[in-house]
Amino acid sequence: MSCFLTNSSLGKKLVMSLTGCFLVLFILFHMSMNITVLFSPEAYNAVCEFLGANWYALAGTVVLVAGVAIHFIYALILTVDNYRARGKQRYAMTVKEKGVEWASKNMLVLGYIIVAGLALHLIHFWSKMQLVEVLESNFFSPEIDGATVAVHPANGAMLVAYTFSKWYNVVIYLVWFAALWFHLTHGVWSMCQSVGWANDTWYPRLKCLAKIVATIVFLGFAVVAVMTWINSADIMAQVAHWAPAA
Repeated sequence: MSCFLTNSSLGKKLVMSLTGCFLVLFILFHMSMNITVLFSPEAYNAVCEFLGANWYALAGTVVLVAGVAIHFIYALILTVDNYRARGKQRYAMTVKEKGVEWASKNMLVLGYIIVAGLALHLIHFWSKMQLVEVLESNFFSPEIDGATVAVHPANGAMLVAYTFSKWYNVVIYLVWFAALWFHLTHGVWSMCQSVGWANDTWYPRLKCLAKIVATIVFLGFAVVAVMTWINSADIMAQVAHWAPAA
């Protein structure tokens, strides 16, 4: 079984599909959680507290990291395999293939952008939340209106508002979300195709489903970034000194 998953093209695509499905489900969960901050920053912080440095949250983090690593490594392997299989034919192509969208030809580039955005996201949030709790290090202490505020690691609403109070962060994240949209429009239906769900009838339906899922993800994350930027001052004032109940 291990040889099939590592040596055959079908096996590698199956691994990509399974890890991709796992990551899509996580993204949808993460998006749903983030939307909470627009309605109740305190409720969002309660979720952040629940997903802090607890054993189940740490185990989930390890599984998530493994999923991202495996998905990206197999993407590189499949890209190299395809490159070698085409050989010199890749230089003979002078016209675009019919029905092949831009995203499907640039999945690796989109992947690089997504990984770069993920690294920035970890710096902005994970390093100031779960990592701080694990290492028992100092809280994040930004200066707001001339005063230094010690932000509790579970005060996710404050971190979200502070991060998106800067317009350039909003722009960077929107670019990241756009890359994720393109990646998902190809990735979701490709995932279904790899597990044998695609045929003449379901192919257009899966393409449509992929765009629906990608659009929901993009809009869900984008609205949080933009609306938080607009209301960042109010959110920060509301939860600036929030801390979990003793």
